[in-house]
Amino acid sequence: MDSHRLRELLLDVRRGSLKIADAEARLAELPFAEMGFAKLDHHRHLRCGMAEVVFGSGKRIEDLLAILERARQRHEVVLATRLSEEQMRAVAKRFPGVHRNERARTARVGCATLRLQVQPVAVVTAGTSDIPVAEEARETLEAFGCPSRAVYDVGVAGIHRLLHTLPEIRTAPVVIAVAGMEGALPSVVGGLVGAPVVAVPTSIGYGASFGGVAALLGMLNTCAAGVTVVNIDNGFGAAAAALRMLNSAAKLGHAQNGRRASNGDPRRARTQKKNTRRSTR
Repeated sequence: MDSHRLRELLLDVRRGSLKIADAEARLAELPFAEMGFAKLDHHRHLRCGMAEVVFGSGKRIEDLLAILERARQRHEVVLATRLSEEQMRAVAKRFPGVHRNERARTARVGCATLRLQVQPVAVVTAGTSDIPVAEEARETLEAFGCPSRAVYDVGVAGIHRLLHTLPEIRTAPVVIAVAGMEGALPSVVGGLVGAPVVAVPTSIGYGASFGGVAALLGMLNTCAAGVTVVNIDNGFGAAAAALRMLNSAAKLGHAQNGRRASNGDPRRARTQKKNTRRSTR
């Protein structure tokens, strides 16, 4: 349950269109749902701004489907990541109309109705081999109502490609930079844009790349200040970091607008003037 649905439920109780007993029944599983083999965290959206995402790797198909079905009862969108081909087929059979991204190995049941009112997040890759990780990031952003823009194959081996797309990248509120090999791309991007940059090392590369460790260490040692680095191949984690940034910025903006509105309220100004008069008498 997200904050919007919780607010609607409370309003229904106040309007009398929902009985208190029915509301209690819906809220009974608000913290988590006990499934025996799993405990679904229904409260995560309220705490963290995004619902729990199902990690498919290592799960039995019957367990995966049971989790997805139970989660779908509470959330308008359920995202599953790191699915095998067999898991993907099973999910598609159980949930007709499911959105699948074979390259990202993700499946999304449902669609976000509330959209973040922001410019698209730029998801930038060094090479085409990095695209699966980038697509996982984009699918995560989409699942939680955030637009994104793909800027692929602009690595430092042909830096003119990056410079050509730089005006487009600079419009993004957050940039996710995905790279393998030596992992140089996020450092370059971080020195060219003012938006937050989330770096994702990938396991792409030859022997001395050590499965992405070289890219990870290069990104951690970047001289571009303020670059955030997530784990190897973790496109989901990069998108989650971007969503936290955007959600926090939106909350801050709402709070500031509320203060401006209250400061500009003529009724508030008259009250303050009266109080000032009383204090000077």
